[in-house]
Amino acid sequence: MTITVGTGPVSFDDVVAVARADAAVQIAAEAVTAIRDSRRHIEALAADPTPVYGVSTGFGALATRHIPQELRTQLQRSLIRSHAAGSGPEVERDAVRAMMLLRLSTLASGRTGVRRETAQAYADLLSAGLTPVVHEYGSLGCSGDLAPLAHVALAVMGEGAVRTRDGQLMPAADALAAHGLHPVTFAEKEGLALINGTDGMLGMLVLALADLDNLFRLADIAAAMSVEGLLGTDRVFAEDLHRLRPHPGQLASAANLRRLLADSAIVASHRTPDCTRVQDSYSLRCSPQVAGAGRDTAAHARSVAERELASVIDNPVVTPDGRVESNGNFHGAPVAYVLDFLAIAVADLAGISERRTDRFLDVARNHGLNAFLAEDPGVDSGHMIAQYTQAGIVSELKRLANPASADSIPSSAMQEDHVSMGWSAARKLRRGIDGLTRVLAVEVLTAARGLDLRAPLTPAPATAAVVALVRERVAGPGTDRYLAPEIEAVVELARSGEIVAAAERAVGPLG
Repeated sequence: MTITVGTGPVSFDDVVAVARADAAVQIAAEAVTAIRDSRRHIEALAADPTPVYGVSTGFGALATRHIPQELRTQLQRSLIRSHAAGSGPEVERDAVRAMMLLRLSTLASGRTGVRRETAQAYADLLSAGLTPVVHEYGSLGCSGDLAPLAHVALAVMGEGAVRTRDGQLMPAADALAAHGLHPVTFAEKEGLALINGTDGMLGMLVLALADLDNLFRLADIAAAMSVEGLLGTDRVFAEDLHRLRPHPGQLASAANLRRLLADSAIVASHRTPDCTRVQDSYSLRCSPQVAGAGRDTAAHARSVAERELASVIDNPVVTPDGRVESNGNFHGAPVAYVLDFLAIAVADLAGISERRTDRFLDVARNHGLNAFLAEDPGVDSGHMIAQYTQAGIVSELKRLANPASADSIPSSAMQEDHVSMGWSAARKLRRGIDGLTRVLAVEVLTAARGLDLRAPLTPAPATAAVVALVRERVAGPGTDRYLAPEIEAVVELARSGEIVAAAERAVGPLG
């Protein structure tokens, strides 16, 4: 599979294909023409004695110094080396590849002034499966994701380290040579063009939205299993009730719950005149309202991401009429805000899931099931500590929901005196999504046991399909077993989308 850049904005699917499916990358012919046209403007300015920021000056607070031509190659090399100052754990491969693709997309716009060979080097690195080592810390989300992007540019120069497609750590120079590639010596303006973008935070936003598309559907499946297993009613999910408050995400979630619970013998068993329960708890009854609000938040974030994918982020930028103008488009505020907003939705969705799980384990609230769903309560602890695991994750997610974008630390001798912290917002959202996946997996694992314990009553076809899938990896109710591997098995089913696929095979695509 090959993705072509330079014919317009890259799509969400393009980003995911390159980041996670190792798609190759090529530059469109019309983009090559645009790159060459804008480069001519940069070369003309480079020969002009009038200083131009990023072309013939220093950077940031050092922009007042005019750099003579004989030092400009050194200027570009020094910029990348000094800005490749990241620290901490390595950033995940998919996040780095997404960042590289998005920077290449901007280069291919013809608005940055780089040479064709520099843009081509990014396409070659992606196609070869070589991923520069990028570190957790180093970006303030303003003036671009500077340190992360500089580590990528360092590898293009033949310095620093990369990982091969199979994960081997190698010096960049050796890896380039092994793949028939050559280091690039950057010319005027190029070093700045390679690091002045929101590509890191944007790439992680796109990947997060792809993950959440699966997780919102998974949350509805988990909720349906819990409503069913806890003898809740499906009447509160009726379409006419949700039309009274027509938020799109809420309507979609309620529709999913109706389909997932259709034809459930368990639900039908207590839909009788002698049922004395008036209302279910909020964690059951309000599931569409919470999951729906999360969907609507993601829809807003997606609209921001789509606009950012269509943007050219560089400073200075080469305008279509040939001007080279300074600007502030590198400021990550629009992306940072929605990354933080999504972290709130993730924490709340995990919180309501944990509350449903806890109801299964409490003999006072689980309507006839054993305490903690244990085989022999007292001798066995059942899923008691699985809920502790959920609770620990949920507590962490609440901390991660605190907004990074509300912070700002001045830098570069007060020249860069307000920053977005968008990279930090993206990093904590990734951790949040992993946590939400684990919390929902524990709910599915617990609800599956609860549904088994309702036998001989049978669950709905959709939830039964999920229970059957779980039972392929995890045995049914019984005496206590080593629980951690069972949780991890369901986490993998959740992360891979297999749980959603199993439900959808029974009832068709979920909204």
